[in-house]
Amino acid sequence: MTESAEQLRSTAAQEPVAAEIDTNTPAISRVYDYLLGGKNNYDVDREACQAMIDAVAETPLLARANRSFVRRAVEYLVGEAGIKQIVDIGSGLPTAGNVHEIAQAIEPSVRVVYVDKDPIVLAYGRALLSTDDNTTVITADLRDPDGIFADPEVRRLIDTSEPFAVLLGGVMMHLEDHEDPEGVAARLRAQLPSGGYLVHCGCADPGDPRAKELNRIFMETSMGSRCFRPVAEQRVYFDGLDLIEPGFVAVNTWRPNADFPDPGNPAHAMLVGGIGRKP
Repeated sequence: MTESAEQLRSTAAQEPVAAEIDTNTPAISRVYDYLLGGKNNYDVDREACQAMIDAVAETPLLARANRSFVRRAVEYLVGEAGIKQIVDIGSGLPTAGNVHEIAQAIEPSVRVVYVDKDPIVLAYGRALLSTDDNTTVITADLRDPDGIFADPEVRRLIDTSEPFAVLLGGVMMHLEDHEDPEGVAARLRAQLPSGGYLVHCGCADPGDPRAKELNRIFMETSMGSRCFRPVAEQRVYFDGLDLIEPGFVAVNTWRPNADFPDPGNPAHAMLVGGIGRKP
């Protein structure tokens, strides 16, 4: 069972506020915000985005496609699978159609924890969620799954003995090889009970030279040197899970809806996603 809200909020209140925001280095959350048309970013983030767009004009399209996949995944989890608890890791800055808004529009009792290592996400998230007892945001790192699930706010909202979903919407791609992405995914799967779900979406290299060019820009802007891992390297994130149809595929083929942006654009082959269920 989850611990009492009063007890855990008291513990969280005693913890220090996140470190100051670095405006000299591009931040993944702020870059993503800019690509989605947001305003919570700095010159250094916009310059990094422009370099990506100069290399591959469809870069903003890929950001919107990632966001669309996450929305459809949440609609499946809540509307079809009956999931009422979600941990969104690498959530990024608040934007239109946030995970909790999509989920709670289907089932108001759904509880959502947003997780991001960028302190600006905590600042904006707390303001957005100040009156929402079913949703919270914490500062934590994807590379420390145990630390995430030990956080008082996570324990307050997520009953880990009952099925819940972990969302990884475009965040695993920023891990380096030495940070052991397969091991991180395995530790996240270990947190899931039977009936829990893992959602992953990320860039891939389908043999398109634009993928290598974008990967070069990501590396030069300190956002990762292996952002376009082969699909086979990413499929292992779902080891031991049952993939939901249509599997781990290009996101424009994963249950697309009428709102999916430019569905026939060949650039979509550079973005793959899927959902796995723990037996």
